[in-house]
Amino acid sequence: MTAELTVRDATALDAGGCAAIYAHYVEHTTATFEEVAPDAVEMASRIAAAQDRHAWLVAEQDGALLGYAYGGPFKARAAYRYSCEVSVYLDVTARGAGLGRTLYAALLARMESLGMRMACGGVTLPNEASEALHLALGFEPVGTYRRIGWKHAQWRDVAWFQKPLGGDGPPPSG
Repeated sequence: MTAELTVRDATALDAGGCAAIYAHYVEHTTATFEEVAPDAVEMASRIAAAQDRHAWLVAEQDGALLGYAYGGPFKARAAYRYSCEVSVYLDVTARGAGLGRTLYAALLARMESLGMRMACGGVTLPNEASEALHLALGFEPVGTYRRIGWKHAQWRDVAWFQKPLGGDGPPPSG
């Protein structure tokens, strides 16, 4: 019998697993514009930074890390403090089974509970699966940066999506 899927806050102990998942995307895809995969030490630092004001969640089953999703600042200026950029990465063996939707939904709920009012996600094109995921979760396409990144010997476009969180009222005080 397979154990139930657990979605939880990441810890530094998850850094190696997150780094291994991410390495595939860095080395073999254009889903990220990083060109050198970070090691576990760097990933632990990123986890800690995300959890400072945002969140980093992991999904695990039977003791295996299957994916992660995190939110971070959209931009550094103060007026953007209620907006976040979100990302999700899955182990290649876990794709296509709804895990991305599960992780992203949990992350978006967490971002909203933290006072975020707009979630933004960038998708390097082409990436039908990521575009479909964003649309299925209620993100709206808002534009495309053309030829914005150079990876794997080609110029790449990035489509941007956004999803309102927390209603239309003013941001939380504080």
